[in-house]
Amino acid sequence: MNEVVETLRRIEQNYKLFQQQQFSFVRALEHTREEAHDLIRPVSSITQVQCYKDHHCYNATDRRILNMFISICNDLRSLCQKLETVHPGDSVSNTLLEKCKVLLNDSNDFTAIRATYPHGVVNYLSLEEARHRYGGVVSLIPIVIDSMTEWITYMKRHVLYKVSRGRATSKKETPISQTPSAVRRAAPTSGSNKHTVQLQEKDFQTYLAENQRPQQKAPWRPPGKH
Repeated sequence: MNEVVETLRRIEQNYKLFQQQQFSFVRALEHTREEAHDLIRPVSSITQVQCYKDHHCYNATDRRILNMFISICNDLRSLCQKLETVHPGDSVSNTLLEKCKVLLNDSNDFTAIRATYPHGVVNYLSLEEARHRYGGVVSLIPIVIDSMTEWITYMKRHVLYKVSRGRATSKKETPISQTPSAVRRAAPTSGSNKHTVQLQEKDFQTYLAENQRPQQKAPWRPPGKH
């Protein structure tokens, strides 16, 4: 789990650098879309961005920022695989993980997704038309990062709950000395001791009877003369 947390932290740092260059990212998409004569439809998938970079990008600056976007998506996809191996999870964690996997699918259509508060990536887009074309692609990474953060937070709480519950159960366990089997074992011992004491008392009384000196009788005196 610690490795997962550290990996996500590094991805978040890379995304902060990318977010600071959102204007350059949108401009690179504009340039490559013009080269591809594809100015009508919105940017709707990772595959589409990859295609723009591979076949319609002739500017080093544009290529660098498009590569940065694709690299972060790949890192998030690899992290998804780690999350699956770290802990199988339950229905809640599995739902969060499945959401991330769907969003990061190369051909998934993310046109309709929008990152909301505290993310302002959509608000940074100048016009409503620009928000329609690029609102989904700029929202993808922050939404996935939020879902992964929620997954990690939930799993940590789940593990802590299980540990604390286990400790509470162990504290409530009956001590061995108070278990019914221990009591049953103790009962014959007590009876045996009592029987032994009785035998000892009987032997002592017998000993006294055998070794006690006979009481001397008073000398005989005639009746009436004392």
